[in-house]
Amino acid sequence: MDDTRIDRWLWAVRLVKTRSDATDLCKGGHVAVNGRPAKPATKVTVGDRVEARVHGRERVVDVRRVIDKRVGAPIAQECFDDHSPPVPERDRTPTLLRERGTGRPTKRERRQLDRWRAGE
Repeated sequence: MDDTRIDRWLWAVRLVKTRSDATDLCKGGHVAVNGRPAKPATKVTVGDRVEARVHGRERVVDVRRVIDKRVGAPIAQECFDDHSPPVPERDRTPTLLRERGTGRPTKRERRQLDRWRAGE
């Protein structure tokens, strides 16, 4: 196989969960092939660079092998070289915990929670 559709390839190498998710990413302008915005039917070949914003994370991969059927994770990893930036560390701010069994927060407590979440 020389080439395949970008939405099918993204799904086959497990960068997205479903093919319709891949299609939606392409239609939304979140996928680029070799620096150009990609429609779902854009063809990818070996050596192409695919940039996709998936679940708020930027993924940059080079196509090493073209497949159009979903395969197991170990085989899917062999189909691309990942050049994505590292995943940012999650913010470790303490969460506001309530004692178990105290019921719903009162109106005053809800306002305090809202102010705390807003950073006031």
